[in-house]
Amino acid sequence: MWENIREAFDGIRSHKLRSALTMLGIIIGIASIITISSTIMGTNEQIKENLIGAGNNTVEIVLYQGDYPFDASYQPVPEYVPILDVSIKNELEKIPEIEISSLYYKRDAYGMIWNGANGMNQGTIYGVDDSFLSVYGYRIRSGRGFLPEDFSEYRKVTLIDRTSSEALFFGESPIGKTIEINGEPFTVIGEFTQSKAFQPTINTLDDYYTYADHSGGKVLVPMGVWSVLYKFDAPPSVVARAPRTDEMTQAGKAAADLLNGLFEVENPEVKYKSQDLLEQAKQLQELSTATNRQLIWVAGISLLVGGIGVMNIMLVSVTERTPEIGLKKALGAKKRKISLQFLTEAGVLTCIGGMLGVLAGIGLAYVVSRVSGVPIFISWAIVAATVIFSFVIGLFFGAVPAIQAARLNPIDALRRE
Repeated sequence: MWENIREAFDGIRSHKLRSALTMLGIIIGIASIITISSTIMGTNEQIKENLIGAGNNTVEIVLYQGDYPFDASYQPVPEYVPILDVSIKNELEKIPEIEISSLYYKRDAYGMIWNGANGMNQGTIYGVDDSFLSVYGYRIRSGRGFLPEDFSEYRKVTLIDRTSSEALFFGESPIGKTIEINGEPFTVIGEFTQSKAFQPTINTLDDYYTYADHSGGKVLVPMGVWSVLYKFDAPPSVVARAPRTDEMTQAGKAAADLLNGLFEVENPEVKYKSQDLLEQAKQLQELSTATNRQLIWVAGISLLVGGIGVMNIMLVSVTERTPEIGLKKALGAKKRKISLQFLTEAGVLTCIGGMLGVLAGIGLAYVVSRVSGVPIFISWAIVAATVIFSFVIGLFFGAVPAIQAARLNPIDALRRE
């Protein structure tokens, strides 16, 4: 075997240009596959990071009427909808995929929050419990957080984020100052921020609506005073955090099933549904992968062309070395020995082309990443698979020339010049 490999390298060195041109199809095909697969996985990771990064592995479970969130400001809550309180969190957190949960209310803040003549143009008002900050991974930037007395004594206090602070106070410290929320005075006790920085990529109108809650300001008030702001009963929503990103879908479905199991009627029109960002990410990833998979098939055609080129050059090699083959057979070389020699040469040729293609593909992937801004993601399993595949192509397309060489009649081979 080692003698065959050495002879294969000698043959490549003696015909450098011909060998390089033969390997070119393999190099282009492998490089294309590596580049496209890297782009696909990089795009998928970017989609996942953009969507999941906004939620810190959190899933929101919201009351829906049909395909739209239920709005209690326009209609009364159906009697069969259960009243959720803090006790439901104990049941939710028994679900293996849920690490911690929180109850909250949410309304659009547009035109509702003022500091004198300064108001917020976009953002959200939340009525929260004592675990809301922990679930979303928020931390207090200045001032203090909510105290148990803020909830039990229904204090009109609020926490605001940096975006809200800039909109209402223009860089001044908001701590201890009073803002007006829907006509009610609230004292700002602290400013909070995300523990991990997240900046979503917004390229379309759909992206804007997806990230509207994350890019606008947030104002938090204790749940107990929510009824002071809004004079109607509204069912709270639930947010649950999964230990791992891949468990978000299961966590959301399990939480929605638990809440809907509390209903006293079957198949209600109004029921809880999970707003699953991971599922959205997977759908976008599938669309991206399906589109780019077609490009991989196109790249695979160049591998086929490269394999045909290998077969062609090996047939030429058999013709050139016919006297040599005849001499070996005359000296007693068996058909298996002859065919193995040419198979090894074809395998070495395509294997070298595969490795060069991998290097070219990684280099192209970095170039594409730098130009397009898509993060690079090299799968070493795919790299290993492409090198092995290139070797298999060499064996497959080298089989015909190897068989032809093995079947040569030694007398006829020795007579041929």
